[in-house]
Amino acid sequence: MTIITVSLLGITAVLMATALKNTGGEFGTYLTAAAGCLLFFAGVQKMGMVVESIQRIEEMIQISPVYLKMLLKMAGITCVAGFSSGICRDAGYGGIGNQIEIFGKLSILAVSMPVVLSLLETVQEFF
Repeated sequence: MTIITVSLLGITAVLMATALKNTGGEFGTYLTAAAGCLLFFAGVQKMGMVVESIQRIEEMIQISPVYLKMLLKMAGITCVAGFSSGICRDAGYGGIGNQIEIFGKLSILAVSMPVVLSLLETVQEFF
């Protein structure tokens, strides 16, 4: 999908959901959630190209694949948390959306801890 297609799909879903809010509020929420899922999976397809590019970079610069995998995990956590919290906010449950974002941030912190520890060990060897 191109950005034009994705944008038109999003705008169409929002306009339809707005029209459905007057007749039945829950149907608008379902429509926006379905459109959000469709857009999310379109973005996941683009991640395949990103992964291929990162693998080529990994081969070129001889970096440990562990660091690039962590980077991809962090990007994935960010995307899923943002997507999920956005759906919760659109449905009127901003508190749950905030909790998802906090959990996402803590998950990124947990994934990045081995890199921080490795860096501190390296610095400690110099002193």
